[in-house]
Amino acid sequence: MKGLPVFFAAPHRAMFFGGVLQGLLGMLWWAVDLGMRHAGLYSIPESPLAPHLPAYLPPAWLHGLLMIYGFFPFFFFGFLLTAAPRWQGASPVPPSVYVPSFLLLLAGWLGVDASLFLPALLPAGLGLALAGWLIGAKALLDVARHANPDRRHAWVVALALGMGASGLAAFLAYVSGGPAWLALTALTLGIWGFLLPVFVTVAHRMLPFFSSSVLPKYVLRRPYWSLWLLLAAFAMHFVLAVAGQDRWLWLADLPAAATALYLSIIWQFRQSLSVRILAVLHIGFVWLSAALALYAIQSLAALVGLGILGLAPLHALTIGFFAAMLLGMVSRVTLGHSGRSVAADAAMWLAFWGMQLTAGVRIVADLLADCCNCCGPGPFNPMWLAALFWLVAFGGWSLHYAPAYWRARVDGQPG
Repeated sequence: MKGLPVFFAAPHRAMFFGGVLQGLLGMLWWAVDLGMRHAGLYSIPESPLAPHLPAYLPPAWLHGLLMIYGFFPFFFFGFLLTAAPRWQGASPVPPSVYVPSFLLLLAGWLGVDASLFLPALLPAGLGLALAGWLIGAKALLDVARHANPDRRHAWVVALALGMGASGLAAFLAYVSGGPAWLALTALTLGIWGFLLPVFVTVAHRMLPFFSSSVLPKYVLRRPYWSLWLLLAAFAMHFVLAVAGQDRWLWLADLPAAATALYLSIIWQFRQSLSVRILAVLHIGFVWLSAALALYAIQSLAALVGLGILGLAPLHALTIGFFAAMLLGMVSRVTLGHSGRSVAADAAMWLAFWGMQLTAGVRIVADLLADCCNCCGPGPFNPMWLAALFWLVAFGGWSLHYAPAYWRARVDGQPG
């Protein structure tokens, strides 16, 4: 595909741009929705979606869909279609593969966004997004098959993307008239069978490598038993969750939390704090053990008949772990592949701490929701404020980094 603009010169350029766009659109809608439903700051006039969504699609489900399947995957595909061939010593994925994948994903999710006003677009949008997803996943599966002494990481992420495709297909089946359990299963699978395996596998491969290139006398340790244990725990959590056995989730989450904490220790968390671009990733990874510990505590409480913590474990995982790791990994790729120095600049550092603030506010809101009136209507509703903080942090990061996706590299190199 000769003659393509620089925007399509490498997979990460277009895909990361798609993630920026979808992240801003998805969270802007969520902030508007929270400002109406939780903060009570305004009302939205009646629309064909009565008032703004079909009765069969609660706002929380749409929020989960947009973030799990519409936001993170653009960055996954951008990173993996660029990095995985290097892991495997394979040829780069050609534009004839990643350009159609991106265009279908973008058209699909813009269709989902537009379905807020034209509900009939929702199934079509999800269908287009699924088609683009399958093209990208097939390319990564081919990369994983490439002869290499160690194909484990590539195979895990390829299989996790397959699980993600299954979840998206399940949600498509639901909005096309299927039973509600399809949507609930899709959202649970998206976190425990797709997002977590990808993030943890990439961290398992890249965090020790990044650290060894910066920290003096660093001993690179990458125990595979820890990766297999975490993946098995995530699968067990998913099975127990969809079976409604929340009282027993601690059987999966407690050993997973301990294993994640062990990895943080052997990957020299404390030493990493001296280098900002490493600190972002290592602090983000510590959130994984904290989130899993919260899930375990919540499950143990349920075992004795107590309902505590609300959605705090979920937001510790999604905002604390996922968002921090995303900012760290995507910033590194953007800087390195635009010919700039790979170091945490002010925009990245501020965005990271903005996300930490977002995670803290959202978790506090979850913890206090049942015991005080601080989560009631008003401009200081913490759920609404957390959405605004997320938008400010990610929006500021996007303004700084997104232009690199359509501009040539500053060092004059291709890609």
